Amino acid sequence: MKPDTKELNWIDNHCHLSTEGSTEDELSEAIKAGVQKFINVGTDLESSKEALQSAITFPNTVFATAGIHPHEASKGVGGINELLSKPEIVAVGECGLDFYYNHSSKEEQIAVFASHIGYANDKDMPLVIHARDAWEETFEILDSEGTPKRTVFHCFTGGPQEAEMALERGAFLSFSGIITFKNAPELREALKLSPIDRIMIETDSPYLAPIPMRGKKNTPAYLPYIGERIAEEISMELADLSKALWDNTHQFYDLPSNKPQD
Repeated sequence: MKPDTKELNWIDNHCHLSTEGSTEDELSEAIKAGVQKFINVGTDLESSKEALQSAITFPNTVFATAGIHPHEASKGVGGINELLSKPEIVAVGECGLDFYYNHSSKEEQIAVFASHIGYANDKDMPLVIHARDAWEETFEILDSEGTPKRTVFHCFTGGPQEAEMALERGAFLSFSGIITFKNAPELREALKLSPIDRIMIETDSPYLAPIPMRGKKNTPAYLPYIGERIAEEISMELADLSKALWDNTHQFYDLPSNKPQD
C-alpha cells in the first residue's frame, strides 16, 4: 500500500525519465503519487540533450542536467559546456568517479570530473556527483579543484565517515531507495547524522526500486516509499519532511517555487 501523499509535495531530485514516448504517462503516475517536480539527469551528450528536450516539453515540472557519467568519460566533454547555457539546464552532471566498473579508464574519469567541477565553479551552477569505490579520490579532486558552492552526492552510498567528509565540504546528500534495503545499515547511520537542511531525495529511476517494489522497474511514482522510510529513520513527521526536502531542492537548484498546477 502506498503512503498517503495527497497533501504532500515531493521532488524527485535525480531520475532518468523514459525516452521511449511514455514520459507523459510516467509523469502522470508520479504526480498522482504526490511527486510534483523532477530533475531529469543527463549521463552523456545525447541523454543530456534528451533531458533538455523533456524540460522544454514539460516546463516547471521537469528540469534537466547536462553531464558525462564516469562510465562515459572516454567520450570526453564535447558539447556539454554549450548545453549548460540553456535556461532549462539547472545543474552540471551527473559526473564523478566509478572505480567499481571502470568502464572508462581512471585517468579519463578524473580528467572529465575535473572539467565538470570547473564548469560548475565558472558558471555558479550546482554539481551532481556520482561516487562509487572512489571516495578518497573524489574528495581529493574536489579539494584541488574547489568544491562548488552547491554540490550534491547523488544516490549517496557511503557510511557515517563519508557523510561527514561530504558535509564538511558543504555538500548535500541525496538518498535513494537503497535507504530501504535490509543490507544498508551504515547508510541509515549516515542519514541520521545529516542535518535536515542538507539532504535531498531521489529515485534514480529506472534503477534501485525501493522496498516494497524491489525487483520492479523503478519510477518516480515510488518516491513516497523512500520519503516514508527516511521520516521513520529520523523520527520526523512525513509532512514536515516533505516540506523540508521541497525547500532544500528548490534552493539548491534555484527552481521556481510554485507547483506546476499553480
